[in-house]
Amino acid sequence: MKVFLNFFAERKWDLRLLFASGGMPSSHSALCTALTTSVALCHGVADSLFPVCLGFSLIVMYDATGVRRHAGMQAEVLNTIVGALFQGHPISERKLKELLGHTPSQVFAGALLGFLVTCFCCQACAVPA
Repeated sequence: MKVFLNFFAERKWDLRLLFASGGMPSSHSALCTALTTSVALCHGVADSLFPVCLGFSLIVMYDATGVRRHAGMQAEVLNTIVGALFQGHPISERKLKELLGHTPSQVFAGALLGFLVTCFCCQACAVPA
């Protein structure tokens, strides 16, 4: 999804986005929500596996908007400071990765995408035999 959204915004293909963290939508949130939704559809919410998946999903999404996002913000500040203080020095050429986490809207979009894709793909599980 990230590759296609980037293509429509930038008008160029960037396949590196398949392996990059951060950006719209959150693939971590999509995967976790898809897992939780498929367990709910195929096994039911009363199954003991559902709360495990739900807890896992919530932790991943919280981490994406919290810790990882703030680590990316700190990397951006450090890159600016190092670039200004050590201009021309080899250390200023090494950049920390800034796009680590997600905004809440990116996490929500990923969760919605995971839910919708799972509902579409797991229709056979949702229909009682």
